[in-house]
Amino acid sequence: MANNYLGKISIVVFLTVLIWVWADLALDERLALSNLGTLRVAKSSDPALWVSFEGPNGVLLSSIVLGNIDLKGPASRVGDVERMRNKGELDVGLFLVPEQENLTETGTRTLDVLNFLKQNDTIRELGLAVEDCTPKTLTVHIRRLVEKSLQVECVDEEGVPLKAEVEPAVVSAFAPDEVLVAKVSVPSAEQSVARTTAIEKVPYVELAPNQRRDLPTKVAVTLPVADELRDSQVQATLGFCFSPNLQGKYRVELESNPADLANVLIKATPLAEQAYANAAYQMILYIDDLDEKATEQIKRQVVFSFPEEYVRRDEIRPDQSPPEARFRLVPIAQPEGESPGS
Repeated sequence: MANNYLGKISIVVFLTVLIWVWADLALDERLALSNLGTLRVAKSSDPALWVSFEGPNGVLLSSIVLGNIDLKGPASRVGDVERMRNKGELDVGLFLVPEQENLTETGTRTLDVLNFLKQNDTIRELGLAVEDCTPKTLTVHIRRLVEKSLQVECVDEEGVPLKAEVEPAVVSAFAPDEVLVAKVSVPSAEQSVARTTAIEKVPYVELAPNQRRDLPTKVAVTLPVADELRDSQVQATLGFCFSPNLQGKYRVELESNPADLANVLIKATPLAEQAYANAAYQMILYIDDLDEKATEQIKRQVVFSFPEEYVRRDEIRPDQSPPEARFRLVPIAQPEGESPGS
């Protein structure tokens, strides 16, 4: 009798658990993931293959963020994934492998994103099914690159060319026909070291704007010793920078001694000094919106307007503190019939 009783209890417990599991599976819930899925082109084993997504305005991209991925599944699993998202632990990194999608022949193809997501292992691991997505299709561009020898050009972090000795000066690379040079970047933080000893860098090819491919080689880069900075005095022109709210409504009435704003003492290379002297303005006085409410004289330091290219290379620096300008804002008479705010 006891064994029968325990057997009946076991069956009841089993059926209860089965009912709860069935109920959870039957009551599917939906979850929308917005801007969380990034689709990237995986690195191909074929160095001559270049696959890109077509972005806005026809821009070629190596990755693209999907606007929305609509998922469906058991309530418990949806809850787990939602908690992961809320904690910032949900990584929906998706990779398009060109060979698996037969994207190896030159031309333009349309990728069925919805079908791709439904078959994707990363999505399957979430334990949910894909119902819909945005966008549903993407245009994919496939090009074959040409292997050729490219001269190596040295640039800074802004892409400005630098005079440099590169060894080897020529490298072999797969690149589009229109690309004529490989590049190597030496940011400002590394330039002082590169002036004393050769540094190793990995060159790259710019396939498209903001899309580059590193080459499987290294080059040694040496920058020439910078010209010695010399003391110089540059005649200064003061410029005024108004916000759009004040532009055309006020003029600046300087009350400083003109001699205080007439020159700037600098340390610079000859080229940097010349570039600074030839600029439209050597000092800028920034006008704030709150300045129009001032009832007394305003005092503010000016900003030296050094050429950015030479600042990055540490070829120009001030040899004095920025002078203080004393000024007032004077309303500009408005044409008859117009209010200052019109």
